[in-house]
Amino acid sequence: MRGLGRRARTDPAERTALRSRQRFARRQWRRRWLAWRYVVAGLLVVALVVGGAWLVYFSNVLTVQRVDVQGQRLLSREQVLTTAKVPDGEQLARLDVGAIAARLRSLAEVRTVDVSREWPDAVQIVIQERVAVAVIEIGGRLRGLDAEGVVFTEYKKAPPGLPRISSTSATSPDALREAATVVSALPKELAAMVDHVEVLTVDQITLVLKDQRIVVWGSADDSALKAEVLLKLLRQPGRIYDVSVPGQPTTCNQETVEACSAG
Repeated sequence: MRGLGRRARTDPAERTALRSRQRFARRQWRRRWLAWRYVVAGLLVVALVVGGAWLVYFSNVLTVQRVDVQGQRLLSREQVLTTAKVPDGEQLARLDVGAIAARLRSLAEVRTVDVSREWPDAVQIVIQERVAVAVIEIGGRLRGLDAEGVVFTEYKKAPPGLPRISSTSATSPDALREAATVVSALPKELAAMVDHVEVLTVDQITLVLKDQRIVVWGSADDSALKAEVLLKLLRQPGRIYDVSVPGQPTTCNQETVEACSAG
């Protein structure tokens, strides 16, 4: 009985000591975890970065499997793909989209192009083609001329509604660009009256109307104002109309510009 009483008296002390040892162990564990958690977190970050880099740059998961082409009408899909030379199976992250876009811009029909990655496995090519505002004959071939004066596509027959530009071998690219600016500025009512546009130099542009009346236009400067003035001037009888200085337009009944100038 005395032994039992002694054990009963010591049990609370033993329990207290046990709890103290347990609390001490937990504190030790927390200290160790605080010391190691940064190491573990750093290792996890490194593993994620290395794994991500391998997945993006070296694995066969995120590679080019298809090419989407949008916006082309004059060009065929095959022409676009042949020029773009998108490497099949190339990792998307390592793809040089700038080089692809530069190759496509070498096509005369392409005005602008955007090449982008479409994750996880595609390349998207969006093309804006040039739009002809006139046709021009060069070397016996009918070509389209856009608003920037760039000669691009070829026609077997001139499309209806597009004015024709007449030039010579001496006509400079700058003069063609000026002529394109003039044609682009013509309102529909006036454009429908034009048979062709004669271009000699940047400031010697002439419109020949379908009824053979002649319009001395001059340069492309103030083309919108010149068009407005001309529409009013055409209500007056005459053979030659000069709007090269829109603030001082003139009308002449002579057969040639030279005769009008001399008169």
